[in-house]
Amino acid sequence: MSSATDVPFAVTWIGSPLRGAFRLLSYLLLTLVMLPFHLLALAFRVTPVIRWLPVMYHRTVCVILGIKVKVNGERSTVTPTLFVCNHVSYLDIEVLGGLIPGCFVAKAEVATWPFFSTLAKAQRTIFVERRSNKTSSSRDAMMQRLNTGDNLMLFPEGTSSDGTRVLPFRSALFAVAQLRRDDRPIVVQPVAISYTRLDGIPLGRYWRPLFAWFGDLDLVPHLWQMVCLGETQAVVTFFPPIDIDLLGDRKKLAEYCHRQVSSGVQAANSGRPELLPSLAEPVALDPAGRR
Repeated sequence: MSSATDVPFAVTWIGSPLRGAFRLLSYLLLTLVMLPFHLLALAFRVTPVIRWLPVMYHRTVCVILGIKVKVNGERSTVTPTLFVCNHVSYLDIEVLGGLIPGCFVAKAEVATWPFFSTLAKAQRTIFVERRSNKTSSSRDAMMQRLNTGDNLMLFPEGTSSDGTRVLPFRSALFAVAQLRRDDRPIVVQPVAISYTRLDGIPLGRYWRPLFAWFGDLDLVPHLWQMVCLGETQAVVTFFPPIDIDLLGDRKKLAEYCHRQVSSGVQAANSGRPELLPSLAEPVALDPAGRR
């Protein structure tokens, strides 16, 4: 497990404190202006506002933080869709939230974080307990949300990674993919996210922790360093949608999505798009769920 002493910003400060202060102030003002409108929409159940105001909010936050998002492939337009993505940083919420109208699935600890828990609850985030005896209730909550027609964004690693590799996906979280609506399986779309450039310069493994928040890294120092940095490029790759009927069970579905997402992260980090499998249609699978 990496610690704070293993990352560049622990020993070398880069960035502009003035830029950081401006970004944080702009972020807080944006939140204070838009949050009341969203809460009113929730109170009066104005569905279009509930679904699309967060998308506008997250896109604006990306502009404030200097995050340029490059998209490969196409997002599923089927509602609902279960989007499964690797987890690198708290920035994933802003990047993915600006591309996908829907709700996040987060670990239960997020519900206890000051300020951020308020934002998460406002976007109707589903909080998942890691304890095995709580898994069924979390699964039921996700199934209920999908059954009402809401997209879900799931981080099946169960925690964030260093941005270089994708941790194994927890197949238990894919149990929601077994839900059927109108006798059809839920659409599942693998999504890969990587932070690849800083001010146009490719990020290598050494500098990637400037954006990846993982292990024992403290949130506040990491967040402050990040907002002081320059312009960042995030690469998001949408793979062809699939469903559990094509693979047979949730474990094979989890393994398949992990392979797709891992290939997307590897291609983005190396700057070699030729490593990506086809984004035009689902790849052919044998009965065991292998390509």
